[in-house]
Amino acid sequence: MKNSEILKQIITSRRSIFPKEYSEIPIPKEILDEILNSAVLAPNHKRTKPWRFKIFENNEKLELGKELQQIYKKITPEFQFLQKKYDDILFKAEKAGAIITIVVEFSELVPEWEEIAATAMAVQNMYLTCTAHQIGCYWSSPKLVNYLEKAVQIQENQQCLGLFYMGQL
Repeated sequence: MKNSEILKQIITSRRSIFPKEYSEIPIPKEILDEILNSAVLAPNHKRTKPWRFKIFENNEKLELGKELQQIYKKITPEFQFLQKKYDDILFKAEKAGAIITIVVEFSELVPEWEEIAATAMAVQNMYLTCTAHQIGCYWSSPKLVNYLEKAVQIQENQQCLGLFYMGQL
């Protein structure tokens, strides 16, 4: 099969696959490394490499899930609070083999939109690498990520764009 055909097959089969579909099998470290290495190959103007990723596995991802639950409880008015949504936050963290925080760092060397676009391209590379390895994944961008300064150690010139959930199928 030609490279272009393989690439087309990977692109056309890329899907967002949610944690309820993930198995309990851990993602091998070599595959996680390959996913991140493919991300940093994304094009970026003036080589700013604006993406910042942090992997949460095992107990760390559970702690992240619990922190997201606390944030949800804190910022959601009582009349809008949904127990199912609250429970789903931790369920997704438990089912995921890994969660990667997606953060953009603004360099002031190029317009902010270019650094957001470069970060999104890095995430697309992660999606495609996951697809090639039959790893389920999706990019979640709930408003809760705007409150993750402590867990992700967000700096003033950074913004969390979401969470990238991954799991073996």
